[in-house]
Amino acid sequence: MILIIDDDKAVRKSLGLMLKRNGHEVDYAENPDEALMKVRQRDYGLLLMDMNYSREVNGREGIELLRKVKIFQPDTPVILITAWGSIELAVEGMRHGAYDFITKPWNNNLLMQRISTALSLNEAVKEPEISGFNRAGIIGESREITDLLDTVERIAPTDAPVLILGENGTGKEMVANAIHINSRRHEAPFVMVNLGGISQSLFESEMFGHAKGAFTGAVGARKGRFELADKGTIFLDEIGDLDMSCQVKMLRVLQQHTFEPLGDTRTRKVDIRVVSATNADLRDMVARKTFREDLFYRINLITLHLPALRDRRDDIPLLVRHFIELGARENGIRVPEVSAEGMDYLTRLPYPGNIRQLKNMVERALLTGGKRLGKGDFMSVAGNAEEEKDIRPAGTIDDMERVMIEKALEEAGGNHSRASRILGLTRQALYRRMEKYGLK
Repeated sequence: MILIIDDDKAVRKSLGLMLKRNGHEVDYAENPDEALMKVRQRDYGLLLMDMNYSREVNGREGIELLRKVKIFQPDTPVILITAWGSIELAVEGMRHGAYDFITKPWNNNLLMQRISTALSLNEAVKEPEISGFNRAGIIGESREITDLLDTVERIAPTDAPVLILGENGTGKEMVANAIHINSRRHEAPFVMVNLGGISQSLFESEMFGHAKGAFTGAVGARKGRFELADKGTIFLDEIGDLDMSCQVKMLRVLQQHTFEPLGDTRTRKVDIRVVSATNADLRDMVARKTFREDLFYRINLITLHLPALRDRRDDIPLLVRHFIELGARENGIRVPEVSAEGMDYLTRLPYPGNIRQLKNMVERALLTGGKRLGKGDFMSVAGNAEEEKDIRPAGTIDDMERVMIEKALEEAGGNHSRASRILGLTRQALYRRMEKYGLK
């Protein structure tokens, strides 16, 4: 049962008819007092609620109603209806527990999609699936990974937007792919976009496409990433690197699911599921006004935190064996053994580059070592350290990370690109860590 809360009779009627045509039972409330009375009397599957009930209070009455209904039905999803000019008010509503918001005039198909996603996600949380889950190549049996995969299994069948947080090299792309593979969209495209690699001047052309002749060199029309992802999933990696002006354009397409290719006046519709990822602290960026708050709430209905490799050391032996078998198969060589001393050494390193760095070390040791890989084989590719204490000093994780970076820079002769490859980091991630530790 869906409760429609709106003081406009015409709105209540049109929404009710649309919901009934789509197989939903509907109830109505025309003011906050009636709405509170009803949420006290029965449980609802979803609340569809207008934000404005009197011109004088400018939506504040809607915020107060939201806070009260969440007291009585804290787990019931609430979708807010507001004007585009009142998005700040809707964002405040999401801080108070609203599931989503949609702007007037709304698109019926888009609104029904949001309602369907909210209802299916709510059911998925209550009754998680326990069979047929595809790990999509994610390796690990630690509590951190099994908990993460349990969450992925529950949310994958929905269309809820997901934000994946974690350091570089922790496997954010693999988790995004697992969400897609286990979703209802698995037969449609999975389109990956590294937003950190798209300049502001190319953003519209890359994301929305362009018409022939839209700019010098546009000899033909081209589809953008959003159109290529239609019916499927778009993975927006490094979304924290997105320029503020591009964030506005991104918000529009995520909110309305429509866009116009560069140089084309025709509006295109797109049906996508959005998964985003970053290693940045978006909440801090919102506080510093470098990331839009409304975009932040649009992309992170579900937030997944990926653990650093140093926080899931029990998985390192599994990962080492996987990378050895994979590397041996790719290079056509016999799978070597790993000595107990060598494995113990690998489980103790700080890994500032996380899984990417471990994979790089194992692959290099595989090509330079013999039939049995020992501590020395791995030390030789971890910065030519003569003693384990040089890599694993007494002190904090930051101390160990700094030593690893210093040794990689030394081995690379100061070449930042080579050092980043040794560590399994991107150059931008290496620069950020060098700045953090005052390294030149």
